[in-house]
Amino acid sequence: MSIDRVVFAVAGTFILLTVALSQLHSVYWLGFTAFVGLNMLQAAFTGFCPMALILKKVGVKPGCAFE
Repeated sequence: MSIDRVVFAVAGTFILLTVALSQLHSVYWLGFTAFVGLNMLQAAFTGFCPMALILKKVGVKPGCAFE
């Protein structure tokens, strides 16, 4: 799996998990959902993704989005 796919998979999992938690526990979980969405948006414009940097240092092969 490339860095791109791992980042998208983790972001999607966090979004789905926090939406479910907002329905089951507290609406304040949507703040974390917004954080993930904003981070994805800034990564689209700047190319900077903290998780991609960590995965690269761990040795996950790069994809075409986060090189």
